[in-house]
Amino acid sequence: MIVAGAALAGACVASILIGSHPLTLDQAIAAFTDFRGTDSDRIVRYIRLPRTIAGLLAGVALALAGTVMQGLTRNPLAGPGLLGINAGASLAIVLAMGVLGLTAPTGFIWFAFLGAAVAAAFVYVLGSLGFGGATPVKLALAGAAFTALCGSITTAITLLDRTTFDNFRFWVVGSLTRADVESVWRVAPFVAVGAVLAVAVARPLNAIAIGDDLARTLGTRLVAVRATGAAGVVLLAGSAVAIAGPVAFVGLVVPHIARAFAGHDYRGVLVWSAILGPTLLLLADILGRVLAQPQEIQVGIITAFAGSPFLLYLVRNRKVATL
Repeated sequence: MIVAGAALAGACVASILIGSHPLTLDQAIAAFTDFRGTDSDRIVRYIRLPRTIAGLLAGVALALAGTVMQGLTRNPLAGPGLLGINAGASLAIVLAMGVLGLTAPTGFIWFAFLGAAVAAAFVYVLGSLGFGGATPVKLALAGAAFTALCGSITTAITLLDRTTFDNFRFWVVGSLTRADVESVWRVAPFVAVGAVLAVAVARPLNAIAIGDDLARTLGTRLVAVRATGAAGVVLLAGSAVAIAGPVAFVGLVVPHIARAFAGHDYRGVLVWSAILGPTLLLLADILGRVLAQPQEIQVGIITAFAGSPFLLYLVRNRKVATL
């Protein structure tokens, strides 16, 4: 845990120092202690710092949301991206951009929450139909179908409106470049509340993991736990999409890495996910800055490239067929 915390701190420092305009540690410190309005001072305060905070918030939110989703559904493939939560939030934001002309997270965050909530409800209801209820395979298929539906509608809206397309095209792949001081602090309280709700269901998730019937005999109030967990997922996933766009695979991959350290106790898994999620996202963002200098590869592209093989591994590995 100490090593993981040190890695997260190192990723934060590297996120401030590394980019198309490299900075020294002394320059970064001077931007906070002796601000003079130089180029390096402005880069640190108005570009790198908000971007780093956005990566921290989005990483924590996606990782915790994925952990809670996997626990509630007992589905190792559950995640904000794979089950359509990100797609629903993205569609709602595109509608806010195209219809209301909103372009900043402070304006469309409520639409992100609404889209995430509708997506979660729709996918769960659709995946629960038929024999066997909400099985992992049915939920994954329902999420894929809903993601395709939202993606087609989103594409149609952006292609019909050039202004919306210009605002949307960099954000849709998952990016931290548009973060500013105001937006990150507006989103932070929602991430904090979502994290509290996720922690609140940590112990009941351990009971749900052994089955609903046994969980009931242990006194677990399944409806209350699922409602609380779902509210936390909506807040976390909606906040992440509002500030960074639909970043893929972080919510799917991080919980599995966390289990390698914490075992299957969700109290430990949530703590490890909260550390590993932002570390992974910030490192991906830094990698995107250095691979194509002086241009940048958006963080969502890096996480998708790295996460796809992991998804194939999960699908083919029988040991993770159930949680």
